[in-house]
Amino acid sequence: MSLSDRLASARELSAARLEAVEVEEIPDLDGTIAAMSAANDAFAEIKARTSASLFERLGSRVNDSSLTDDQLHEIVRDELTEIIEEDQQLLSPDERRRLVRDVENDALGLGPMERLLEDDSVTEIMVNRFNQVYVERNGRLALSSARFTSEDHLRRVIDRIVSRVGRRVDESSPLVDARLADGSRVNAVVPPLAVDGSSLTIRKFSKTPLQVSDLIGFGSMTEQMGRLLEACVLAKLNILVSGGTGTGKTTLLNVLSAFIPPGERIVTIEDAVELNLQQPHVVRLESRPPNIEGAGEVRIRDLVRNSLRMRPDRIVVGECRGGEALDMLQAMNTGHDGSLSTLHANSPRDAMARLETLVLMAGMDLPLRAIREQGASAVDLIVQIARLRDGSRRITHVTEVLGMEGDTVVLQDVFTFNFAAGVDENGKFLGQATPTGVRPRFSERFEDEGIHFDLANLANAGGW
Repeated sequence: MSLSDRLASARELSAARLEAVEVEEIPDLDGTIAAMSAANDAFAEIKARTSASLFERLGSRVNDSSLTDDQLHEIVRDELTEIIEEDQQLLSPDERRRLVRDVENDALGLGPMERLLEDDSVTEIMVNRFNQVYVERNGRLALSSARFTSEDHLRRVIDRIVSRVGRRVDESSPLVDARLADGSRVNAVVPPLAVDGSSLTIRKFSKTPLQVSDLIGFGSMTEQMGRLLEACVLAKLNILVSGGTGTGKTTLLNVLSAFIPPGERIVTIEDAVELNLQQPHVVRLESRPPNIEGAGEVRIRDLVRNSLRMRPDRIVVGECRGGEALDMLQAMNTGHDGSLSTLHANSPRDAMARLETLVLMAGMDLPLRAIREQGASAVDLIVQIARLRDGSRRITHVTEVLGMEGDTVVLQDVFTFNFAAGVDENGKFLGQATPTGVRPRFSERFEDEGIHFDLANLANAGGW
């Protein structure tokens, strides 16, 4: 049977499923899977041949730096149209459009990732190997039918991503963090570290920055909590956002930073730029890995130190993960109030313990007691966020750091999540974070800064 006949036969079996399968998860139905597989295999052969013809025609033009992106895309579309017309394959108009789009994405874009990046319901893309791609939707993982044609295809896409931000990935440097043009965070691992083939993880960047009202609508926080956190940011409390991987720490940090008054000078420091502050007076700094000779590295710690010479009103560190924690604490303790940062920890107390560990990574020979005291005096508030088993992301604790009592850091919960409320018939948690009823000591700062916040009505519902 010819390739055209196989494609026609597969189309009769799967009908409209051919277009749907490219973005939907693979259903657990043997007959449907077989029909889709036949259609995809036939289509993949046509696509592979079309791609080869395209690259043969384009030659060196695909790497011509004098051409703009729009000019390259126009050239590719013109060449593809000619190739398809000459090939005389039995393709429907929809299949032709899909073929042009897919081959153009392979030649100039991110291949099968393009469709997933355009899908607003997808929040994370995880490529385990070239033929296995998982996506996260609504906090849950699902296998996608998107796949690369080969390991080489996946490596080309990874190289295209990292080269755009001046980074590289190869056997001598098999780990890389990068970002896409829209701000999405990218991590890639290639062999020999990735045993089964190159791995690519993309944390998608929200096209529209979320506001506090969005998090309230999602159930991540309550209105009362949002009002309190706004007052804490305005009062220039030093705040740590704590949580596990994928809990939404950076999103919450973005929301909190939106409360910073527009007249203040903000310096943001990140490994890969993700924060999207809306204030006019923002300086964004990004760390840099060493070059191929092992020189030129600029660490987060170097940027934190340098930021102190930039007359910042606020310092926002995307994530503390090493010795920069010491410089961050010193900044908080030397007049740079209102600083914000995130770190990985499973509870507020774990966050303080991890902060001590990170300070020790700075290599300074400091007594543990001194580190603990510095952390307790620098950090005013810990906001703990978690991803629950129903896939939702909730703030589970808003915890005040009161200081030291003996050798122990004293913490006081202002809000805690009510897990006792149970779950509904769909497994979704019914509880929410509720006030503990204590009067936070930092409320004195509200009065000093002239911020009106009625603590007596903290537990009462009110309009945002």
